[in-house]
Amino acid sequence: MLESNLKSLRLLHRGKVRDIYDVDENKLLIVQTDRISAFDVILSEPVPGKGEILTAMSSFWFAKLGHVIPNHLTGIAPESLVDAGEAAEVKGRSFVVKKLKPLPIEAIVRGYIVGSGWKEYKKSGTVCGISLPEGLKEAQKLPEPIFTPSTKAPIGEHDVNIGFDEAEKLIGADLAAKVRDAAIALYSEAAEYALTRGIIIADTKFEFGQDEAGNLYLIDEILTPDSSRFWPLAEYCTGANPPSFDKQYVRDWLEAQEWDKRAPAPTLPQEVLERTSQKYREALERLTSK
Repeated sequence: MLESNLKSLRLLHRGKVRDIYDVDENKLLIVQTDRISAFDVILSEPVPGKGEILTAMSSFWFAKLGHVIPNHLTGIAPESLVDAGEAAEVKGRSFVVKKLKPLPIEAIVRGYIVGSGWKEYKKSGTVCGISLPEGLKEAQKLPEPIFTPSTKAPIGEHDVNIGFDEAEKLIGADLAAKVRDAAIALYSEAAEYALTRGIIIADTKFEFGQDEAGNLYLIDEILTPDSSRFWPLAEYCTGANPPSFDKQYVRDWLEAQEWDKRAPAPTLPQEVLERTSQKYREALERLTSK
């Protein structure tokens, strides 16, 4: 499914992956399509089964980590809110969620030094302005997880890493501290569990929202191959970027092409799409036994 096409509900927004529909004044229906984005560009080809895998994995983590912070799920079956002929379009790839106000930052937690963090560290010894010990190697585990928020850019534009002080200016000091503490607690518990399943969660991204009373909720997706960097524990070593179960496979293929990282992106070969689908599915099976 490259995009959903529900007629029984009003479409509010098409994001990089999710289509969001209005249910009523309190609820939204979110459809997870098979779209994939890389370098903040939506690619033209869908990854087979991706939306169902993301939905199953998010459901698993929302249930497992529900004691850390409440989330936006309502428990309502999506197919109960659409016309009978549209039930197959939402079943297994949708959530009915509380209508909340999203915070204007992405809560990124890094447990290992890799990617853009590694590039910055090599230049300045910092990651998002946070000073780190000297002598770290690429993909090395950090002494403790660090919180490195970013802005939320419109589709087609790039998110920008910001310091904690800038996050405080955007959402207030008290709320920024709550988001930081919740994000690190979520990551730490998930990473510890994932190790028992043979997966390292190198880093991940959370999003949060608030209700009218100011209560904080976990929203969007959680700890999926789209929002996280998953490495196989058995193949992990420092000094190089390990193979992964996430969309790094797509990024690596795109990096090898002559492309300026602006839309439109190069056409992904079928082999890359199928291999990516296999990696997502293997991550789901390892983590959830489903």
